[in-house]
Amino acid sequence: MRVSVLGAGGWGTTIALLLNDRKNEVILWEFFPEYAKVLDLQRENIKFLKGVKIPGEIRITSDLKDAVETSDLIVLAVPSHIMRGLLTGIKKLNYKKKIFVSVAKGVEQDTLMTMSQVAKDVLGKVKFAVLSGPSHAEEVSRKVPTTVTIASRNIKLARQVQEMFFTNYFRTYNTKDVLGVELGGSIKNVIAIAAGTLDGLKTGDNTKAALMTRGLAEMKRLGVSMGADKETFFGLSGIGDLIVTCESRHSRNRYVGEQLGSGKKIDEILKSMEMVAEGVKTTLSIYNLAKKHRVEMPIVNEVYEVIYNKKDPAVSIRDLMSRSPRSEKDLLKK
Repeated sequence: MRVSVLGAGGWGTTIALLLNDRKNEVILWEFFPEYAKVLDLQRENIKFLKGVKIPGEIRITSDLKDAVETSDLIVLAVPSHIMRGLLTGIKKLNYKKKIFVSVAKGVEQDTLMTMSQVAKDVLGKVKFAVLSGPSHAEEVSRKVPTTVTIASRNIKLARQVQEMFFTNYFRTYNTKDVLGVELGGSIKNVIAIAAGTLDGLKTGDNTKAALMTRGLAEMKRLGVSMGADKETFFGLSGIGDLIVTCESRHSRNRYVGEQLGSGKKIDEILKSMEMVAEGVKTTLSIYNLAKKHRVEMPIVNEVYEVIYNKKDPAVSIRDLMSRSPRSEKDLLKK
């Protein structure tokens, strides 16, 4: 197929490499013309995926019209907070017959919409799927065995996209639960900030295991209250992505938390980073979603307090541990 990957960050570049391995005609679109020229000349994403070569057959461009209108499949690989802007640009083009696949993980702050909801809001009814799961670009680009989930409300489309991305190192599963997959991929970034904070405070393995377990319960609780399938959160896009994001040295969200735990302020941390840590903006979105749906999410609440109200992370841990005793069974219900 003719495929365009919109967004030349580490993950977008990796997806372009994977789809090129599948013998597709691949275009990699980069927003900044100057950096598109650098990518084309050096054939390496020196900012976001250093050490991985970009094959010459992948065409690199900063022309959105060219990328969208010459392709059959459009991969949306930009950060969630700029997704609406990108889709607004696409709306001016010939896009109706394209297949769209989002690989972004986040919830829009102003509207509290997931990326599939944003796409529907901007583009109307289009063929749309979501790819999510435990999949760091640094590993997938080097063909480390990885498994992910492809979600679409149209199961035939989910299976079609599943086949498009399937390789001997990138195994794909399918589901119809788009909402569950998108919420899992978004909330886990918030929990990963909390996990990284524990690393920065050097609390230990017991604390982190407890946080990940209770974080999964929060993910499921909000998802089910919004209409997602609870089983989704025990799959690749739920607990699978949660584990890798909370534990991996590649995780930007875990890194942000680690820096917070070591005493640095959020503005200082973000200024030092080239890549986007989705969990920072998503924290506000999930905090507001929890309030909207009246769902108890104490870990998310504490991450919100640390990032947006400058609460001492050590105090947050104390407050979480001091909450009144509860039945675990009651908390797992819903």
